[in-house]
Amino acid sequence: MNSKISIAFSFVLFSFFTLFSQVKRTIDPTNVRDGEQVEYCIQHKKMAALMQNTDYVLQKQQDDIEFAKALKKAQPKGVVYRIPIVFHVLHNNGVENISDEQIMDQLAILNRDFRKQNADTATVQSDFVGMPTDAEIEFVLATKAPNGTCFKGITRTMNALSYDGADGDAQVTAIRNGNDVFNGSWPGNKYLNVFICGEIGGAAGYTTNPSGWSGTSMTNGIWILHDYVGSIGTSSVGTSRAFTHEVGHWLNLSHTWGGNNNPGNASSCSTDDGVDDTPNCIGVTSCLINANTCNSVNSFWSYDVRDNVENYMDYSYCSKMYTGGQVDRMRAALQGTITGRFNLWQSANLTATGATGDVYLCKAQFTTDRTTICLGDSIQLVDDSYNVVSGWNWEVTPATGWTFASGSAANSQNPTINFSQPGLYTVKLTATDGSATDDEIKNNYIRVLPDPSVLPYWEGFESYSTLTNVNNWEVYNPNNNNAWTIENTTGHSGAQCAKLVNFGQGVGSVDELTSAPIDLSVIPPTGTVTLSFRYSYRKKTTADYEYLKVFVTSDCGETWAQRKTLGGNQLSSSVSSTSWKPTQQADWVTVHMINVTSIYFTPNFKMKFKFEGEGGNNIYLDDINLYAGSPSDNLVLSLEENTDLSAIELYPNPTDEDVHIRYSSAVDTRLAISILDLSGKVISTTTVQSKTGDNMVIIPTNGLATGTYLVQLGTNARVLKFVVN
Repeated sequence: MNSKISIAFSFVLFSFFTLFSQVKRTIDPTNVRDGEQVEYCIQHKKMAALMQNTDYVLQKQQDDIEFAKALKKAQPKGVVYRIPIVFHVLHNNGVENISDEQIMDQLAILNRDFRKQNADTATVQSDFVGMPTDAEIEFVLATKAPNGTCFKGITRTMNALSYDGADGDAQVTAIRNGNDVFNGSWPGNKYLNVFICGEIGGAAGYTTNPSGWSGTSMTNGIWILHDYVGSIGTSSVGTSRAFTHEVGHWLNLSHTWGGNNNPGNASSCSTDDGVDDTPNCIGVTSCLINANTCNSVNSFWSYDVRDNVENYMDYSYCSKMYTGGQVDRMRAALQGTITGRFNLWQSANLTATGATGDVYLCKAQFTTDRTTICLGDSIQLVDDSYNVVSGWNWEVTPATGWTFASGSAANSQNPTINFSQPGLYTVKLTATDGSATDDEIKNNYIRVLPDPSVLPYWEGFESYSTLTNVNNWEVYNPNNNNAWTIENTTGHSGAQCAKLVNFGQGVGSVDELTSAPIDLSVIPPTGTVTLSFRYSYRKKTTADYEYLKVFVTSDCGETWAQRKTLGGNQLSSSVSSTSWKPTQQADWVTVHMINVTSIYFTPNFKMKFKFEGEGGNNIYLDDINLYAGSPSDNLVLSLEENTDLSAIELYPNPTDEDVHIRYSSAVDTRLAISILDLSGKVISTTTVQSKTGDNMVIIPTNGLATGTYLVQLGTNARVLKFVVN
């Protein structure tokens, strides 16, 4: 039999998420399972590309010779080969950032299938009774990184390439350079590297057969979609064996119908998978138990039997077995010194990678579902220490403003804590395995927000020198590069604003600016609310396509809804090849959002501004204004507006002399004009007699210090902002 080198791209899935742009692909209908619109496998495309490389073809010849020798030599039964495995999660903070539990579920399923501990082997079709075989191969979580750092067998990397699988090597590079355990190569002859992503080039999973071409490379691993990992979380029982299928390819198995990619091709009867006891077939795209697509008579089968549809290397979703011939082939693959598979299970490598099965506490760690909460809310601290823990002690400082919830205590594994005072809280966990102990301290880990602001709400960023540890705003910078900060040399109607220096940043940057709670419960269900804000932005090149997105929440951030998206030319069609900074009001765009509906009229409304950068230019935010009623181009800083006044102008602004205020009055009336500082304190009040029609009032500013002020017109508070130089 000819051994085949295959690159398996199985059970293809297109993932549709509202927060990520998707790659449109042409579907090959001959490679689609009944009733679905996705391909399973594109192996033929990848194989054709590899075979164009002369060096690869020469290496393949050496690999085939070594493998053929190992296959002729019977592998001893009763010897269990253990393989160190690492799961690398490449995510963009979406559903693809699956839980440890889902990964552990996949590992349990993989070991169950390879050790023939799955109960469904007892239900194979009559032609194959007694044939399911224990591979005597186990996969053990590595607990030591290449530099000796202890970890739990899982790494996590935040990068937008999770959803761009056009180049798998680029995804591996992102993991190698950005994961949270060890930044460097994880050699493929020391670890079985598994790359869990949101999109992998249109496939659900793929790998390569053993080869010296990539034996020591980190890319000598398996790519798999997050929703084909395990049977829980984002995955399901129906997709839980795709990984078993891919590991079969990684151990030199082909599809049951041979080396081509598409099932159902009649020409497959003339090809073979290199295994005598898997009947020749053309492959199925559903669980067709009675399929008999080829004449199976050969040196193993003396009569024509049905197809082995229940084989892990077919496409059916009723797979449950490897045959003895397949097991021989996989165990022979583990003898390859050229391919690096032999080194994986050696005792020295198991010790070096921490895959001996000896577990102990090496790191105290904890997480929580959210670190920012509203006053009166609770959080649950979740122990994430590894790899064995038998005792816990939690400390929270300051010591006041919080209590353990009923049923929780300082020695609970996963305690719930109630918070009654706003502020920043530090959390410390001391974990023990009975002999060793370790501490994990996270400073200012929990942010408890102050009482909600009231309507109308206005933020001009004038009273801050920084956004770090500001109660009113929370900055999120997962890429650990430039973050939202205060710009103190420009603004729309004042001297300051919020700024994100995006110029010079790499692609895939995500930055968020989230407000503290605002009480919208005063708005009746039939009322209306407007969220207005101003931004200034330019592209760096005409091809830039970046996003500013606005999200709102009614429950203090437990759930968010996207309510505004500005992207590409909609965000701005203007280009600045240098670092952008607005210099005049005409550089700003005003946005009015009237889709904050009644479901958000709660005491803990919050808003979030999210910028998704692709290497473009800077963006600025100012005059974030939330108020009852219809949109207004003027700032709304009181519950009502004076409808008697119109055509209001204030100039010059900024000023170093007098301020001129022009307005039109619908009636003759006395009008109180007040100057306020940004805290709302009244500095002075002047009463004028307005006449019907146009009016002008000149207010001297020589008694005002340099800074930003408010002018309030009338008791119904039409408010303007101005700056004194």
